[in-house]
Amino acid sequence: MDQDSHCTGERELLEAVSRITTSSTTSTSDEEENQPKAEISCQERKENPEKDDTQGSSATLSPNSSMTTKELQEYWRNEKRQCKQIKLLFEIPSTRIVEHNLSKYVMYKIIILQTGIFDSNKSVIERRYSDFEKLHRNLLEEFSEEMEDVTFPKKTLTGNFTEEIINERKLAFKDYLRLLYSMKYIRRSKKFIDFLTRPELQEAYGCLRGGQYTKALEILLEVIGLQERLTKGNPVAIVPTLCAIVVCHKDLENPASAFEYGEKALSCLRVHTSHRYYIPLLDTMITLAYELGKDFLSLQEKLEEWKTKKDPIRVFTLKELAVREYVR
Repeated sequence: MDQDSHCTGERELLEAVSRITTSSTTSTSDEEENQPKAEISCQERKENPEKDDTQGSSATLSPNSSMTTKELQEYWRNEKRQCKQIKLLFEIPSTRIVEHNLSKYVMYKIIILQTGIFDSNKSVIERRYSDFEKLHRNLLEEFSEEMEDVTFPKKTLTGNFTEEIINERKLAFKDYLRLLYSMKYIRRSKKFIDFLTRPELQEAYGCLRGGQYTKALEILLEVIGLQERLTKGNPVAIVPTLCAIVVCHKDLENPASAFEYGEKALSCLRVHTSHRYYIPLLDTMITLAYELGKDFLSLQEKLEEWKTKKDPIRVFTLKELAVREYVR
């Protein structure tokens, strides 16, 4: 009896795997068109199996009747993991009323996390009604057709601070952000990304200019994770933030950490050697490598190679570039 139930369980699991495998490879052309380039395509992965050679042996498994229950479960987990699209989820769990001088407004706490995994690095920001309103106006200017059917919660003459109105807006703004993120061109737009990151970056760079490197670093490390998720497929976009982190670590006498983030920034600029941050970053990395006893000669060679190809020009230091970012 136990053996029969065991076999029945295996057959049911095999059928479930087969259904998932089939559905994951038969997506419509419309769905493929709407997927961002940075998202993982299960169909592409299956058509190019050589790309998975570096993965574990379980990644090369295919469902068949000779598998044990454990092997089928592992195959199912791996298949689900590989085919899952990278998406962000927006939640607005709470609000707070702020009274400053003669003004009074509601701040909405927004939590942004990646779906499909336990996200220990979720991002938390706060925005007020006027911030959402500005975003909506900006998006209407650039994406009038896409925004045609997007509704925005209107202001009321009275009752803006009642619990009922605040709760209604919490739900409305959550749905609003989810809808915007579902539209490929909007979620990749500078205006949408700026809404989610610019206030924090402005604060961080203000601290950096004021010599408050610990506070600046704390904010930058919070923002960089969100920036990386929002700019998948465009790594150059996060270079200024990575370089600001390098500057903070360097001035706080953390050369190892500065070098670590400098390497990340250099990898983003591998094919963008004309970028304004490339030479200042390279110069800083040479200094850090020498200080840490690492190979600095290869970096020096890259710098000399660049100099032979370019006319002599005034090059800012990495810190000089960083303090010029997000000047109001």
